[in-house]
Amino acid sequence: MADLVQDPAADAVTDPAAPSWWRGIRPGTWIAAVVFGVFFLQLAGVIGVPLVDSLGTRWFTSWLPEGWTTKWYGSAWREFQLGQVFWTTALVSVLVVVLSVVIGVPAAYALARRDFPGKKAVLLLFVLPILVPPLTYGIPLATVLYKFQLAGTLTGVVLANLVPSVPFVVLTMTPFIEQIDPRIEAAARMCGARTGSVLLRVLAPLLVPGILAASVLVLVRTVGMFELTFLTAGPDSQTLVVALYYAVFSAGIRTQQSIDAMAVMYTLSMLVLLVVALRFVNPTQLVTRVKDDRSA
Repeated sequence: MADLVQDPAADAVTDPAAPSWWRGIRPGTWIAAVVFGVFFLQLAGVIGVPLVDSLGTRWFTSWLPEGWTTKWYGSAWREFQLGQVFWTTALVSVLVVVLSVVIGVPAAYALARRDFPGKKAVLLLFVLPILVPPLTYGIPLATVLYKFQLAGTLTGVVLANLVPSVPFVVLTMTPFIEQIDPRIEAAARMCGARTGSVLLRVLAPLLVPGILAASVLVLVRTVGMFELTFLTAGPDSQTLVVALYYAVFSAGIRTQQSIDAMAVMYTLSMLVLLVVALRFVNPTQLVTRVKDDRSA
């Protein structure tokens, strides 16, 4: 048996007879490689199986389908009326984003610039809808919306999604507002600008990156929100994720390939939104900017 040598730099036991590239690999690298390998293997299975099935003619006992076709996508589009579903999803998402920004930005400004009694309690109320599972408050919320005959409509779906979206905008925008020097606002007021002019002409251009970041994140969250939309949506107000659920679990016989094609379209739409979100939003952007400004 070859002698084993302890490599103090790599903190690993290496075999002198092994190739140089092998001796240079640390144990932590192997552990990370195994963990990421298992993760990506599971991810490939979750995404790859529906993708292959949606493109296959028949797939039973063989490793791959007997043939390939794209007809299931057209079948899913017609069978599940995906044109209307995509339009509803886009409309709900845009309305939620616009209303969340209109409500959340002034609220974030008040929390960032003003001290008032009960401020910590207000902050806690904004945090709770994000931390608590949506079903916890979704069922009572749906009950109230049904009582006022708003559930089952587009308005009810938008109102339900505003509950976690507005706090999300508030918590995202507060650091952006805190990093703006209050002396800029004071100078504008000294020149005769009113509060509305300060907000629209002075602060709004400076807050564009934060508003864009909050809007993209709310858009991704709204498209993927299942619980609240499921509890309040009707036949004409279903978003894509709810329509996918009904396609799988509702009564009736449906072609599995068509359902998988619908699932692939939903996955691709979410993937596009996530790529856009990561393009415009840096996960460490908020904390880093606030930290830099305070250290300066």
